[in-house]
Amino acid sequence: MKLSTVAVDVGYGNTKSAFPQGGKVVTSMFPSLAPPASRSNLTGYGGGFFKARDVITIQVEGSHYEVGPDVAISAAYGNTGRTLSEDFATTPEYAALLGGALHYTGASEIDQLVLGLPVHTTQKYATFLRDRFTGTLDFGNGEIRVHSVAGLPQPLGSLVTFMRQSGQDFDGNNAHLVIDVGYFTTDWVVARGFTMDDTRSGGVPGGSSRIYQEIADLIAAQEGEPVSGIERIDKALRDATSLLFYEKEINLQPLLEQARAVCQGTVKEMQTRVGRSEDIRSIILSGGGSSLYAPAIRAAFPRTPMKILDSPCFANVRGFYDIGSSRQQRAAA
Repeated sequence: MKLSTVAVDVGYGNTKSAFPQGGKVVTSMFPSLAPPASRSNLTGYGGGFFKARDVITIQVEGSHYEVGPDVAISAAYGNTGRTLSEDFATTPEYAALLGGALHYTGASEIDQLVLGLPVHTTQKYATFLRDRFTGTLDFGNGEIRVHSVAGLPQPLGSLVTFMRQSGQDFDGNNAHLVIDVGYFTTDWVVARGFTMDDTRSGGVPGGSSRIYQEIADLIAAQEGEPVSGIERIDKALRDATSLLFYEKEINLQPLLEQARAVCQGTVKEMQTRVGRSEDIRSIILSGGGSSLYAPAIRAAFPRTPMKILDSPCFANVRGFYDIGSSRQQRAAA
C-alpha cells in the first residue's frame, strides 16, 4: 500500500504516528520501549484461552527488538529497553521504534516521511535521519520504500495543531509560545505566524521522566526498597490509579506534589531564554507531560493566557502530518 504522507514522532516516552486510512487521518501510539525480542512464545500453548500480545519483532543491524502497544513496561532489574540520551535518534532502538510505527501503518511505499526532533538536536540530527531512512528500508517484515524524509522541531507540530484546533485564537501578528513537555526533554518555540524566533526558542533535558524518577526516589526512601523502573509510575499517573509496590497500594498524588519541585530548573531555563512575555499572545502546552509542568509554567508566566491542547500526546505528530500533506499538495500543484 502506498501512502503519500506519514508522520512519526519517536519520543523518549511514546512513539506516535499519523497517517491516512479510509479517507481520514488516524493516530496511533505505543511505548518507546525496545527490549530484545523474546525467544519463546507461551501463548500458543494456552489452548486459545490467552490473548496474544500486540507486538512486532523488528530487526536492526542484525539484532531483534520487540516493539508495539503490548510491549512489557516492566522487566527484570528494570531493563525495559528505554533509551534516554541526547543521541537517541542515532541508536538502533530509535530505528526499531520507527520500524514498528511504519509496520503498523501497513505502508509498503511512502512519498514523504515527517519525523520530529527535540529543538536543541534538530540541526544536529535532521540530516542524519534524512540520510538514514530515505530509500528502501527492511526491518525484517517486508521492504518499505521511502522517497523523502524531513526532520522538524517537535513544537512546530503543536503550533500547527493549535492553529487547526483554535483558529479563532491564533493571532498571526503577535507571538505565541509553544511548549512541548516530553518524556526526557522540554522544548519550546516562540513563533509569530510561521516565523520562529531562534533567539528565544530552545530545549533542555528535563521532561516528565524527571518527575517520575523523583517519585521513585521518594518511594524508595519511605519504603527502604529500590524502585526498579519508572514506567509503572508513568502509567499509574496517567490512569489515575494507585501504584502496587509489594503488598502496598501507594497513592501517588501526594508524592506528585512533592516531586513537582524538580521541574523548576527546566522552567527557569525556559523563562530566561524567552525573556519578558508582554508580547506573547498565548502559551500553548502540548506533550504527555504538559499537565505535570503546567503549574510551574503558569507561575513563571502569570499574566499570559495558557491553553493545553486537546489530546496533547498527539499534538506534534498530527501537526507534522498536516505540514507534510501541505507540502505534498504544493508539490503536486
